[in-house]
Parts: sequence; structure tokens; C-alpha cells
Amino acid sequence: MVQKLPLSITSQLELPVITAPMFLVSSTELVIEACKSGVIGSFPLANARTLEDLDGWMQQITNELSKARTLEPKRKIAPWGVNLVVHRTNKRYEEDLTFIKRYQPPIVITSLGDPGRVVNMVHEYGGVVFSDVINLVHARKAAQKGVDGLVLVCNGAGGHAGTLNPFAFIGAVKEFWDGLIILSGGISSGRDIFAAQIMGADLVYMGTRFIATKESLASSEYQEMLIEATLEDLIYTDAFSGIRANYLVPSIRKAGFDPEQLQKIENFNWSESKENDAKPWKDIWSAGQGVGAIKKVEYVADIVKELKKEYLQMKQTPRWYQ
Repeated sequence: MVQKLPLSITSQLELPVITAPMFLVSSTELVIEACKSGVIGSFPLANARTLEDLDGWMQQITNELSKARTLEPKRKIAPWGVNLVVHRTNKRYEEDLTFIKRYQPPIVITSLGDPGRVVNMVHEYGGVVFSDVINLVHARKAAQKGVDGLVLVCNGAGGHAGTLNPFAFIGAVKEFWDGLIILSGGISSGRDIFAAQIMGADLVYMGTRFIATKESLASSEYQEMLIEATLEDLIYTDAFSGIRANYLVPSIRKAGFDPEQLQKIENFNWSESKENDAKPWKDIWSAGQGVGAIKKVEYVADIVKELKKEYLQMKQTPRWYQ
């Protein structure tokens, strides 16, 4: 288990940030530009719809980052990562493992299952493995499998968020875990990054803030909805995927559903509804509680620059406890 981030990673970071892997949102361009800006870029392997696409995506990211490092050897270019669903429902699991072994992404983030086999493979080539967890049961199981980091997905995160308060979750995990902690949930500013570090996090996940970027796969309509939304426009429900997640209420209405009815109807299942063929993630969009920080569509590099400015201002501001 890696007690601290390897120097090969920390030396290339402008900020302790991972752009979260977002289904149907994270693109190769988003990953590449994030890494070139000095934050870890990642994407879900499922975003590449075919194996041919996946081969092309991983080859493009590898080649572009290698080229950037050659052209600007003194520039901080962060490593990249992939998100692998290790649950039995991932019918492409074996093939995904083959591509991970071939392209050796420095960071692999596992979700929804046993990360043990992935840990063994990634450690063989010198990479690190982080595992998404939403509660202490999952955290302990992942820790026992030898992962290097735990991604604590707290309340307020976009997508399949947990329900635990970050203060309580970090404190409880630190009682049995001395590995890396990555905090996720409503983190949208440099101030948030600084606060997460004070709480004991080594890195933070930032997803929602990077949906409204020029490089993301999100539609212009989705991005405009994010700009107009506040945290009051979110609903936490399991109606669409069977697992509770945060969704944008306006997108639910647009898809033809009544958000209030979803809460009232016990065991509502959208897939059994004959009203329309709207699909979660594609038509019903997600966001985290930090959505209010999004004011416009920006380039990834400009967001990172703003985050770094805010972060450094916080670090340089005198504190009573210093």
C-alpha cells in the first residue's frame, strides 16, 4: 500500500485534484487538457463505446501526454487515470483489463466491486489503485484488498453519491486506514480544496465543475442547465438507476417526469414507465451540490488557473491556528 503519493505523481501536480471520471461527459480532450494543466485527468472506460474506440482513446492520451512532456520537459504534466467498473454487470471487464495492462495508466479507479485483481495487475507495472467507497463497509473491504487510496464519495457528490458527512467519514476511515484519502462531494473551488486538505484528504475529486467545459462531451443544453442551476435544483433518488444519485430536477421535468411524484411513489422504476424512452445520464442529467459555482462554459486550463489562484490565496491568508 502506498502511504503517500509517489513523487512521480506529486512532482507533476499544480493542485491535488482529480477531474472525476464522468459517464458520457469525460472525453480524451478533457483528460489531456487536465493533465497538461497540472491536475489528474480521468475517464470511465465505458465512455469508449467499443473496444476499437477504447484502443484509440488510450493511445491518444498516451501519445499526446508523451509529446507534451517531450516538448516542455519543465512543465508540470499530471498523470492520467481510468475508471473501471469491477461489478459483474460490466460485460467488458476482461477486455478492459487487457487494455489497462497494455497502456498502463498510472492511476486506476475502481467502482462497484472487488478491486483485488486490479490491484495485483496495476501494482505489477508500478501504478496505483484508488477505490470508490460510500460507507465504512465498502472502505474496509477495499482497504483489505490492498488499494492505495480510498475515494470517499460523500453527500453532495454528483452521480451516485453517498450520504455521509465528509467530516465524519474522514474521521471514521482514519481510525483504520493510513493510506491515501481522496475526498469527493460538492468540491468546486480552491477554497474547498484547501479545506479538504485540512480535514485530512490527500487529493480531491472534482466532477461537476468540469462538465461545463469546452472539452467535455456534455451537450450545450446540459451545460446551460448547469449554469442556471443552484443546489436547490437537485434531487437525490434511486428511481432512475436503482442506486441513489443526484440529478438535475429541470432535466427530469424535461424528460416528462414529475420529480415530486418520484419521491411519493414507492419503488418507482423509470424503466417500467411507458411514458417515454428517456435514459438516465443521457437525457436525465446529474450534478453535485457545488453546481452553483458554475457561471459559464470555460476551458479546462482556465478553470485550473482560477482554482490555483483561490487555493494559493487561502494558503497565504493568516489563520488564527497557525
